[in-house]
Amino acid sequence: MTDTHADGRKVAIITGAGSGIGLATAKLLHAEGWSIVGVGRSKDKLATLEAEIGHADHVLAISADLTDPGAPGEIVRQAIERFGRIDALVNNAGVGSPKPLDETDDATLDDFLDIMLVAPFRLCRDVIPHLGAGASVVNVTSTFAHIGGRRGGAYSAAKGGLKSLTEHMACEYGPRGIRSNCVAPGVTMTDMVAHRFEDEGFKRANVETTPYPRLAQPDDIASVIAFLCLPGSEMINGQSIVVDGGWTATKYLSPRVTRTKWVEPDEG
Repeated sequence: MTDTHADGRKVAIITGAGSGIGLATAKLLHAEGWSIVGVGRSKDKLATLEAEIGHADHVLAISADLTDPGAPGEIVRQAIERFGRIDALVNNAGVGSPKPLDETDDATLDDFLDIMLVAPFRLCRDVIPHLGAGASVVNVTSTFAHIGGRRGGAYSAAKGGLKSLTEHMACEYGPRGIRSNCVAPGVTMTDMVAHRFEDEGFKRANVETTPYPRLAQPDDIASVIAFLCLPGSEMINGQSIVVDGGWTATKYLSPRVTRTKWVEPDEG
């Protein structure tokens, strides 16, 4: 790995960097002294990334369709050409609102797998030759990579595959000092999720089963991702850190639920 970055700053590639968790991660790592290669589809959102970073020399915004087989290699090429090094890869881009398996057509299956499993696989494959000791790969998965969840379908398949890929990479490349880990968010208040709270059932299913007084914000997830890129996490490899306020690890029900009268389905 060649260090030609003029000021010696470390460099992170972050997908889905124009908003939500990706944007929050980019800002945190930049505050730690890193340069950012931010990848996304929306040029408007990438303009927001550039404005938030505020230092043109420290950010490279790349508008790309990650489902294009050639996109990952081109992203890595541009990162090396601009900064001369890569120290972290954060595979964060994703899509939501999945359906149960029996309601999922092939086009939807392909879309979910292409964005959340195939594209990260290709990016990892293309970035590995440029990583050296101390580098970090963080794949953003989900609580649905750990437990069965209703309506998971293709989303669960993609995130579960990404978790297994990460564990393979930890074993394969750990001896080179390259760490690979997952961050598995629960429901997080991003633009992609916020509209779901218009559904009272979705809201109650998450709020009333989380043993913490609020749901996650993008910064909550970004802080864990950033930590896994920094030297203080050097001995963490092959792990999945679940960030969900205890939703996955407990069978919590709020007092509001436990005090509610049981209603049989046929009663309304």
